Parts: sequence; structure tokens; C-alpha cells
Amino acid sequence: MQTTTAPEPSRSFYRRLAAHAGLEFVTLDPTRAADPEYRPINPLAARLLSEQICRYHRMLPVSYANGVVTIATPEPFDQVAREVATALTGRSVRFVVTPEEDVDHAIDATFEAMPGEAARTAPVTEPSYPTRIGDLLVARGMATDDEVRAALVEQERTGSRVGDILVHAGIIREPELVAILAEQFQLPLVDLSEYEPDPAALALIPEPLARHLRVVPIAVDDTTLYLAIADVLDDDTVAALREHTHLELRGFLASRNSIDELLQRVHGGEYVAVAKSELLNRFPEESANVVVSNAQKTFFLSVAVIWVVCLVFWPKMTLIVTMALASIFYLSTSLYKFRLTYDALGHQYEVDVSDEEVAALDERDLPMYTILIPLYREAAVVPRLVAGIGGLDYPKTKLDVRLLCEEDDEETIPAIQAMDLPPHFKIVVVPDAQPKTKPKACNYGLLQADGKYVVIFDAEDRPDPDQLKKIVIAFQKADPNVTCIQAKLNYFNADQNLLTRWFATEYSMHFDLLLPGLAAQDVPIPLGGTSNHFITDRLVDLAAWDPFNVTEDADLGIRLHKAGYKTAMIDSTTLEEANSELNNWIRQRSRWIKGYIQTWLVHMRHPFKLLRQLGLKSFISFNLTIGGTFIFLLNPIFWTLTTVFFFTNSDIIRELFPSFIFYAAAFQLFIGNFVFMYLSVAGAVQRGYFDLAKYALLSPLYWGLMSIAAWKGFLQLFYAPFYWEKTVHGLDNGHDSAPPR
Repeated sequence: MQTTTAPEPSRSFYRRLAAHAGLEFVTLDPTRAADPEYRPINPLAARLLSEQICRYHRMLPVSYANGVVTIATPEPFDQVAREVATALTGRSVRFVVTPEEDVDHAIDATFEAMPGEAARTAPVTEPSYPTRIGDLLVARGMATDDEVRAALVEQERTGSRVGDILVHAGIIREPELVAILAEQFQLPLVDLSEYEPDPAALALIPEPLARHLRVVPIAVDDTTLYLAIADVLDDDTVAALREHTHLELRGFLASRNSIDELLQRVHGGEYVAVAKSELLNRFPEESANVVVSNAQKTFFLSVAVIWVVCLVFWPKMTLIVTMALASIFYLSTSLYKFRLTYDALGHQYEVDVSDEEVAALDERDLPMYTILIPLYREAAVVPRLVAGIGGLDYPKTKLDVRLLCEEDDEETIPAIQAMDLPPHFKIVVVPDAQPKTKPKACNYGLLQADGKYVVIFDAEDRPDPDQLKKIVIAFQKADPNVTCIQAKLNYFNADQNLLTRWFATEYSMHFDLLLPGLAAQDVPIPLGGTSNHFITDRLVDLAAWDPFNVTEDADLGIRLHKAGYKTAMIDSTTLEEANSELNNWIRQRSRWIKGYIQTWLVHMRHPFKLLRQLGLKSFISFNLTIGGTFIFLLNPIFWTLTTVFFFTNSDIIRELFPSFIFYAAAFQLFIGNFVFMYLSVAGAVQRGYFDLAKYALLSPLYWGLMSIAAWKGFLQLFYAPFYWEKTVHGLDNGHDSAPPR
């Protein structure tokens, strides 16, 4: 087609017009491609409006980026055209000014119109406007006028699209919306439920790029690559695809969920390999796939041999020195935790977000938020889970909730499917592969996360309704290096029995005092198992969670600090179910302690390197918090020696504890138990659980249970290091009351 260039006086006029309107001036003339004002046309975006509309209003969509359609027009003050473009694209629009010759020829090229002068002299009649999506839905009986009006109000408040709002409200189904959009934008529709993409097409676009763009190549011929898309391809997507193919791109609309399911079906093997091995491949020294490195084996074996030799030749002195060192370590750990929590009493070390700031938040500016929820044989708690997520005060159209289910879970997957959940709930079926752990499932789900931020919740979690909004504000206010914000955890069934009361006082101390104290000291923070909120891109850069570590959360907190990132705390609480059954509690606690030991072993493979990475203060803190787990192994030894001495007054024990060792050990025993009771009481008081404070006085008994779990977890390291002790949920029997304040 012959191109007629607009004369320079005409261009000067439109430049002045653009300046007067406060808009950008562009040229669409391909003969001026070297001109900085030249704007190439995204052919897929150009078809967001019909030819008739474009010709009548003399405007053409030229690009689509960040949810905004850029429309070139020689008539920037045509308010009717702007309203028509906004209504028919269903998106925000931005006008740019271009000469009328440029837009006429661009329309000809886009729609392959009659050539040259004939196209411009043909009569242009007022178009019969394609019906807006709300009107289409009403006309087809899929929605009522009131429902559409309510959706328009929601659109004004959140900036979301009307169709998406109606889908998330359960008024229409996602496939129905996609069919309407295909009709409105005159795009073909494709059903991916049983579609097998052409391998030749798949080979053109690398899998990581297809996953990132959520675009699936489904067929190819000599001139065209056919793609399954959930929306019109924006400029960045087209540019990324152009790096791998110069074929014409033709999109077929499909639902977002069906595209995700197809990606999982086609690339599931690759996804699970990434979920399992990304950290191991990129940062092998950071992975717990090897429990003890060769160097550590040599070191520990050497220490053991030296200790045995000393025991043979100098038995008394060897045992005295051993007891002295153990007592010093025990006392140091207790005093350090006491100092951290004492400093946190009465102080606000969390990122402060007020209710007024939450109320003032403009929901149109809220980003997409991904929630990952790992599930395994938890069909019974799924209704409670859905209710908890449904209670979040966050636009549903901006939630990406991924329910991570193992492939062999024949209980939970059917239960979720039977609930017919709205489209922001997505089932992600994790292929059956070892290690079968929560972090591997989370890594698998992260591969398709849409959110700017991502958070982990457990099946029974009940986060504060405004938690996500508080996190968004907190990230805006926090240090730019803050990559994770940890919310506080506590229990909704704290007063169910004595075990749950102990558990609640421990969590109150840990999340209300200890972790804020660590944050204030700017030292590594072992993250809690849930309600840790991340900047998604940085989490991906760190290779996310270690699938071989059974306390992947604590490990990730250390790796974040080593990478130069920071973790902050926020005063928002997620309520969980406290473990109310003893054997179940021991299984859970043994896994936690096993994972803490794993984490200590991994990061102490090169102690001097770790010291350089962390600095002296953080290095000491790491060894007293994560390494401090070993005191639970020492407790039974000290208690046994004390009990035997009390009943027998044994001379052997007396010799092992000369006066200076005896007094130090006695002081350590008193301080250790006092600190543990004090911290438990202080945590309960800090949270306002005053009725629980008296139960904290019995916490040494709880400490004894921890030692049983500790030895169980420690011994498991030798024969089942990656075994995930499943915690059974739903044992609260409907017990749903926080302790009185």
C-alpha cells in the first residue's frame, strides 16, 4: 500500500496542538522510523476497536502497556471519542496527537482497507456501536442492570474491569466472560481443556518466557504463530516474543485459568524440576540436600576422636570442661534471648501502619497479590480456608490465590473442585516427586504467581482482614532493602487445653517480643511458617525456598539477610489452630527442631565465610538463635544429672561439678528456667492474654516436652532427614475462642 507523508506544515500544526493539549505528539508514518517521535503500532492492540469506530472517530489504538491503551488521534479534545474508547476497550486510555494523514493510513494498513484515496473518500457513516460488556451481559440474561451498576461502582473504587468484577462476584462464570470478550473484540476463541499444542509452536518460545508472559504457542504455519492469550498482547509482551520469532502473531482468547492449567499440563515436568532443584543448581552450598558436608563430617569426627582420647587419658578433666562449655553455651543463649525480649517490652519495633492510613488507601493503586496455600489431605478445613481468605479486605480481582495440592491427594482436590470457587482461587496440582515437602510445593506455585507481593498462609489460617493492605503500606514506608515483612502468629483455640495455652504463650513471646527484638538489632530473623510477605521478584532471584529443608521459613530468613536484604515485622496477626493433641504436637515440633538444626548445619559449612557475610553481631545472633536449638538436647542431660545427684548425692557427679562449675551450672539452671518462664509470661502480657500468664509459670514442663521432640527430630536427621512430619489440622473440635484479655 502506498504511503502518503503528511506535509511538514501539517506536522508543525499538530505539534502545537499536542503542546496546547498537554499531550505527546507522535508520528505513525513508517518512512519516519528513525524519527524519535515515531511510534510503531502494536497490531493486536490496534484491533481493540473496530474499523468502523476507528474511521468514524479518526482514532487508532497504537499500543497497550501497564493496563493503559494509547490511542493516536488528530482530535485530542473529542471527549465523545475518549468516552467511546474507554467504554469499548474496558481499559484506561491515553490520547496522543498525530496528523490525520498518519492515522488514516495507519487505519488502512491495520484493517487492510481499500487502497489510497478510495479509502479516504468513501462515505463514513455513524457506526452502530458494539455494545459494552455490561450491556451484552444484560441482553443475554447473564446479569441484571442492578448487578452491572454495582460492578461499575466497584470499578470506580478499585480500577478493576467490569467483567472481572462480575466473575469474582459469582454473577457470571469465567468462560462466559471470555466468550463475551471474544465477541466484543472480534477475536477468535479457543477451548484449551483438551487441546494439545503443536510441539513446533512450543519450540519457538522458551518455556520460561511463555510462563512469565502467560502465553501458550498452540500452532504455527509458514507465516503465523498462533497463541492462546488471556488478554490482548501488550507492547512488552510483543517485544519479548519478537526476540524469538518474526512470524505474524495471532491471538486466540482463553480463560486465565485454562492457560495456567495448559502450562502445567505441558510443562509440569520442567516446573517440578525447577521447584526441586533451582536452589541446588544455583546456590548448591545453600541447599540442605546434604545434611552434613564432607568437611563437617571430618570436623565432627575429629572432635569426637579428640574427645574420646581425652576421656581415656584425662576423664575427669574432660568431663569437667565439657560440662563447663555446655553450661556457658546454655547460659549465653538464655541471656541473649532475655535481652532481646526485654528490650522489645513496651517498644514499637514493627513498621507502624495506622488504621487511618489503611482507610486512606486508594484501592485503584493496589497491586496484584499472590497467596500460596499448601494443602495435603486437608479437605475438612477447606471451607474454613475459603471463608478466611474471603474475609480479607482486598479487591478480589487483585487476588491470586493458589491452592497447592499434591498429585496423589485424592481427598483435597475433589473437595476443592466441588466447591466451584471464584477464579481468583486456582488449584495447582504439584506432580508427585521427592522430596514431598511444603517448600517444594510453594516453589511450584511461585512459578506462576501473578502478584507483585506473595504470602504463605496455611490451610487453617485466619489473617486480620486488613493485613494485605497494611503490608502494601508497610513496604512503601520501609527501608528499600526490606524484602520480607513478617506478620505475627497466634491461635484462635488458645484456651482449648493446657497444651494449647502453653503453645499460645510461646508464640506470644516469639512473635511479639523475640522477632521484633531481632528486627531492631538488624540481625537475621528466622521467619515463621506463614504470613511472611515477600516482594515476588526478589524471592524468585533468591531461588525461593529450599525443598530439602523442613523449616524452609527459618532458612529463608537467614538467606535473605546473607543476600543483603532485610526483614521487618508488622503489628498484624494471623490466627492459627494450636496443636491440641500431644503426639501430633511432638511430630510438628520435632520437624521444626530438625529443620533448625538443618539450617544451622547448612550455613555453618563455611563459618569464616559466614562471619564475613553477616558481620560479628549477626554471626553471634545466628548461633545463639538457630544454634541455640541444641539446648533442648542438653536439657535432659542436665536434668538427669541433677535428679541423680539430688537422690544419691553421688561422688562421681560431685567430682564432675567442682565448686566453680557447680555454681555456674546451678546459676545457669536457675537463669535458664527463670528466663523461659519470664519470657512466656511477658509474651502473654504483651499480647494482652493476661489469663494465660499463670499457665506460663508451668512452662518448664512444656520445655520438657520440647526436649522429647528435639531428640526425636535430631535422631531423624540420621535416617530420614527430609521426611515431612505431617501436622493434622482440624482438631480444635469447633473450639474457637481467643483467651480473655
